[in-house]
Amino acid sequence: MATLKVRKLKSFPAEISVPGDKSISHRAAMFAGMADGTTVIEGFLPSEDCLCTVKAMEAMGAVVEPLEELEGVGLVKMAITGHGPKLKAPSGPIDCGNSGTTIRLLSGILAGQDFTAEMIGDASLSKRPMKRVADPLALMGAKVEGQGEKICAPLRITGSPLTAITYTLPMASAQVKSAILLAGMFAPGKTTVIEPVATRNHTERIMSHFGVKWLRDGNAISVYGGQVPRATDIVVPGDISSAAFWMVAAAASPGQQITLKNVGLNPTRTGLINVLIRMGAQINSSETDSSGEPRGNVVVHGGELNATVIGGAEIPNVIDELPILAVAGALARGNTLIKDARELRVKETDRIAAVAENLRRMGVTVIEYEDGMEIIGGAKLTGATITTYHDHRIAMAFAIAGMFAEGETIIEGSECINTSYPGFELDLALFQKSDGGPPPIRVLSRVPRDVASRLREG
Repeated sequence: MATLKVRKLKSFPAEISVPGDKSISHRAAMFAGMADGTTVIEGFLPSEDCLCTVKAMEAMGAVVEPLEELEGVGLVKMAITGHGPKLKAPSGPIDCGNSGTTIRLLSGILAGQDFTAEMIGDASLSKRPMKRVADPLALMGAKVEGQGEKICAPLRITGSPLTAITYTLPMASAQVKSAILLAGMFAPGKTTVIEPVATRNHTERIMSHFGVKWLRDGNAISVYGGQVPRATDIVVPGDISSAAFWMVAAAASPGQQITLKNVGLNPTRTGLINVLIRMGAQINSSETDSSGEPRGNVVVHGGELNATVIGGAEIPNVIDELPILAVAGALARGNTLIKDARELRVKETDRIAAVAENLRRMGVTVIEYEDGMEIIGGAKLTGATITTYHDHRIAMAFAIAGMFAEGETIIEGSECINTSYPGFELDLALFQKSDGGPPPIRVLSRVPRDVASRLREG
């Protein structure tokens, strides 16, 4: 088990570039694998989760060619030659690791195939409920078998000719919405998903980028079956969920400033910025657009934070950032309330319980509720030993908390960070340096430039 030791802030880098967006990297690999030619993906996130998706598409016929590797991070540019929408049967179980995105979105793709496939995962993923995906896919005609009432992994999916449906989501979930839309690409006619509130729309945007037409009417999103994704290059922006950790560190540091480079600014993902501004942070961004996703530089000026209430319709927009926002609440003046976030109970771990426990270890008073927590801000944080429960966002959130604590904070089980942010420790070191010097050099290893063009020529 790896451990990460964190001490109080010593310096502040002028800027940081975070790795590629996790949600977009997953979807780019899936659509490239189903496309009719070769797609070059640049800015890919080589996290354990996203690499599970790449390996899954390889197992079902896609050809993956490495193009560029970043030392200390991994493969950030690749070419994927798709097998077409009708994939080949994998030779064995598909290992989804810890990735809920991989297993849920692939469920939609597998539902429309003409073979049976099994998906497995680690101990954490095997506890996460898949019934919310299995139910609508069964209505479309697929056979989905899992463990227990919650239909947990291992998950066995037998594809079949699908029937288009109109499905109202019982809860806001971008993953469930995406699984149904992906299955809808294999069902004749129009498949419609109705959301209770708008969720992140990366699947819709990437469908457009790959030439798959879809419609939105209010909270109803529809796709017509029979469409074939068209291979097209894509540049993945930096992950705002990864940038969130440094945003909070800067926002809670009076007199400091940091620029986050090339961050994804999809409006369904910028709830974190809105919450921090509401807490008193000064944040500016400059927006451009590439590959169908808005992006830009985000500049955060540090100051005193004030408590706020986080809940209601904004929760789907900040669900992944709630652990670090809870840390922001601990650093703020007043009591911060997080509510309507019951979904946190069924993430990689029970994030409500994990955040509450670890904040208490650091000297913060927390009142835990079934759907959230109240954090009594303003306490002096003390270093502690943090239990991550194999959850990457818990590990990184409390690494940031450790930068504001007296004494040493030890993050036990920090290897889980590679699930979403390879290179996090290198970036963290920039805040732990006593001299405020330049960041460590990361060496690029590139495949010859003509590889992509040769791939396209066949």
